[in-house]
Amino acid sequence: MNVTLHDITEDNFEDFMDMELPESQRDLLASNAYSIAQSRFYPDYIPRAVYCDGKPAGFLLYDRRANDVPGDYAIYRFMVDHPQQGRGIGRRAMELLLAELRARDDARRITICYHTRNERAQAFYASFGFVETGIDESGEMVAELRVA
Repeated sequence: MNVTLHDITEDNFEDFMDMELPESQRDLLASNAYSIAQSRFYPDYIPRAVYCDGKPAGFLLYDRRANDVPGDYAIYRFMVDHPQQGRGIGRRAMELLLAELRARDDARRITICYHTRNERAQAFYASFGFVETGIDESGEMVAELRVA
């Protein structure tokens, strides 16, 4: 299994616009279409395509200046297409994303938010070293990973 990250472009964005989560997960994450639109209006939002063996498999979005603080990165969206879940694609994609962010000269901190009732997300992010720091203004758990 070969998982890779790529830019979202004019040539591939439609492959990611319609990806859906299963019904039980849909209220946990904004749609890819919304996230792609955000990235066109917020220049620090970076959308990334997740491919597995050359085929679209997931999507992520991060902010390269979280709270307008240089060196603070925030992962706003992270999803694997429903039919592809449970194969290790998400774990490998997160490894690639974290390596990409850590390689940036200014990287100091990476944060991610998730619903407090999403125990799978909590365990997944904790396995990468994310530590919960509290609840944000929208009621989501914030976890951070110190880079430097």
